[in-house]
Amino acid sequence: MSRTMRGILLSVAAVATFAMQDGFSRLLAGNYNTLMVVMVRYWVFAGFVLVLALRRPEGVRVAVRSTRLGFDILRAVLLVAEVCIIVQGYTLIGLINSHAIFAVCPLLVVALSGPILGEAISWQRWVAVAVGCVGVLVILRPGAGVFSWAALLPLGSAVMFALYSVLTRLTTRDEPSFAAFFWPPMVGAVLMTGVGLPHWQAVTPRDGAFLVIYGLLSVLSNWLLQKTYETVEASVVQPFAYLQIVFVTGIGMTFFGEVLHVQVVAGVLIVVAAGLYALLHQHRQAVA
Repeated sequence: MSRTMRGILLSVAAVATFAMQDGFSRLLAGNYNTLMVVMVRYWVFAGFVLVLALRRPEGVRVAVRSTRLGFDILRAVLLVAEVCIIVQGYTLIGLINSHAIFAVCPLLVVALSGPILGEAISWQRWVAVAVGCVGVLVILRPGAGVFSWAALLPLGSAVMFALYSVLTRLTTRDEPSFAAFFWPPMVGAVLMTGVGLPHWQAVTPRDGAFLVIYGLLSVLSNWLLQKTYETVEASVVQPFAYLQIVFVTGIGMTFFGEVLHVQVVAGVLIVVAAGLYALLHQHRQAVA
């Protein structure tokens, strides 16, 4: 098997695992406080990156040394807020609608790369961003009487994650990528413990098992993603990230009785097409 094919299979496996993780997020946050659920997720994730740090050949102290700790803390806060908001969105408008709106995130990364990273954004990619925004409006239908404030949660989450992604690219210009990967979950675990522990609720044995599975899925999904990027370049597997919408839709319809509306399908197709066009245009510019 070629490295490219292995990278694609790892990417699909990572996306499917993230979708299962989101399904458990929706289930658990529907029964327990969102802050408590996210706190457990961060505990497991922080333990995972700590184990990775201890196994680094250069030593843990060198591996986690950061020259931009302020940026790392800012990224941690953004990621914590993003996760809490999107999980709350799952409980209010469902997995399908949340991910349909969140699909605009890659286009928001394009829009933010210009002012933050100083990248030259071609007019074609700006058009793709605009078309993607039209797709989000098709999903939201703000004038159709079905729009609710809860629909702003995944949109706000997409903005936060796009900003987190751009700041990560900015941070990794000056420091090793592992340090940039290590600090957000560690700082996030401390933050979530502070805000989540006061909201701890008694957990049934069944839901306790689900929390364990949820935590393990968070480790597995991030491990698969790390292995993906170790195998192939991110640009090669980026299109397959949109499969998460497909997996999440199946989970939402099968386990939570969610309905896939026609306007959501239309809006997602517009957003995904715009995202793939922006990615293709970027690839052509890089090759030229």
